[in-house]
Amino acid sequence: MARKPVFFSFHYGNDVMRVQQVRNIGALEGNTPVSVNDWETVKRGGDASIKRWIDDNLKYKQCVIVLVGEETHARPWVKYEIEKAWNDGKPIFGIHIHNLACPRNGKSLKGKNPFEQFTLENGTKLSSIVSCYDPSPADTYKDIAENMESWVNKAIAQRKK
Repeated sequence: MARKPVFFSFHYGNDVMRVQQVRNIGALEGNTPVSVNDWETVKRGGDASIKRWIDDNLKYKQCVIVLVGEETHARPWVKYEIEKAWNDGKPIFGIHIHNLACPRNGKSLKGKNPFEQFTLENGTKLSSIVSCYDPSPADTYKDIAENMESWVNKAIAQRKK
């Protein structure tokens, strides 16, 4: 099956090494990794520059995957990416990545579902519509590798409804 272009949303500071593991699975065509220097350059431009960078990078993606670490739910730019993706009609879902070992600091605590904090106009919680998967702690990498493409397809099909 053809690789689908996706946008990965995550907390850079805490989870970049875990995110690299997910990107290395290779089942999807993820956005190009951003180096610390590039991200610092974008941030120096202020909020408008960050929004423009996010908007430009989301534009042609078929799906948004929120890689959920311990503090992801509290990150303002992750919140922006979730809201923007949803409002733009993009398929979106989350994957808890706390059980992927980071070479610097090992595994982390499970983060809160970031979709819990969004309520639609009709009162429905986004978390009741958008999936947030919690891969097996026995072999998290394998579970993500074996299921990520089907999770993307499920999110795309669900969003078309």
